[in-house]
Amino acid sequence: MKHPYLNEEHHMFRKSFRKFLEKEAYPFYEQWEEDRMIPRSLWTKMGEQGFLCPDVDEKYGGSGVDWGFSVIINEELERVGSGMVGIGLHNDIVVPYITAYGTEDQKQRWLPRCVTGETITAIAMTEPGTGSDLANISTTAMLEGDHYIVNGQKTFITNGIQSDLIIVACKTDLKAKPKHKGVSLLMIERDSPGFSRGRKLNKVGLHCQDTAELIFEDCRVPKENLLGEEGNGFVYLMEKLQQERLIVAIAAQIASEEMFRLTMEYVKSREAFGRPISQFQNTQFKLAEMATDIEMGRAFLDSLIASHMAKENVVTKVSMAKWKLTDIAKKMAAECMQLHGGYGYMEEYEIARRYRDIPVASIYAGTNEIMKTIIAKNLGL
Repeated sequence: MKHPYLNEEHHMFRKSFRKFLEKEAYPFYEQWEEDRMIPRSLWTKMGEQGFLCPDVDEKYGGSGVDWGFSVIINEELERVGSGMVGIGLHNDIVVPYITAYGTEDQKQRWLPRCVTGETITAIAMTEPGTGSDLANISTTAMLEGDHYIVNGQKTFITNGIQSDLIIVACKTDLKAKPKHKGVSLLMIERDSPGFSRGRKLNKVGLHCQDTAELIFEDCRVPKENLLGEEGNGFVYLMEKLQQERLIVAIAAQIASEEMFRLTMEYVKSREAFGRPISQFQNTQFKLAEMATDIEMGRAFLDSLIASHMAKENVVTKVSMAKWKLTDIAKKMAAECMQLHGGYGYMEEYEIARRYRDIPVASIYAGTNEIMKTIIAKNLGL
């Protein structure tokens, strides 16, 4: 049976990327977790090999390939560890804003260095007092002459410490009605006067992924760094959230597959009462349930990716996938840890890390409660 979006070229690419990660990522991942940072050298090595932003047009340094290659990159990075999420954010969440809404000059300025890994990107939506309610952000950007003057704070920003180029959602019109029409997107660069970074946040999981607070105090940003049209920021964010949430669903599916694999290996080798614990009915039933959830999740996800690549509007189904697959992964993490017994609570066993890393997937890119709200609304409720 033909795969809904992968062909022989994709399979060859996966082998190549896996080989790269076996050399450049797997041996060092635990150290990166301890260091609380992925080194910039990995980014530039990925750029050299064509593993960053593969769908960017060739004239900006990309490979101009279909999004299936990006899916493979996200899947294989998640197999290494959930802390690699910042690379997927760069490739498939931030850079697509530039390719979709940037001017030709902006694309020429920023995209080539994003492809090489010299420029690391981030997107700043969340504020200390505002999460999913993007229409009510309080960061302001007032135009004075040739510059916007930006004031405000952002938090929980993925790639917050290492980022060189950040898309910042801010209010350019405080009187706009409805409020969301006052939101615009500004590209703020590392050396912008008035821009500083706050704390590198100490998280429960995703330890090697740098998450930070960003602070803007009369930050001067050239007006040519406005992305798209002023007042259209909220619309742009809504248009791009479909792909962002799909990325989260992909990661959750792979996390489930990896936790299942780890647990299968463990229960076959661990003995209790004179036999492998895989021979106990409770263990078999738990694993049968997990295997079924994984197969159903994979079938739904693959069809969804194919529809997304075909440019179909699948917002409702993506919301379903983001909610359901992250929810399944959270439950599976608890079940898999339980099947590991006391060893599951030990840091040297990978399931402990997976258990820490997965819960945030139901929170970022819009909470699962927001996903259910979207689904209900689109059902006409």
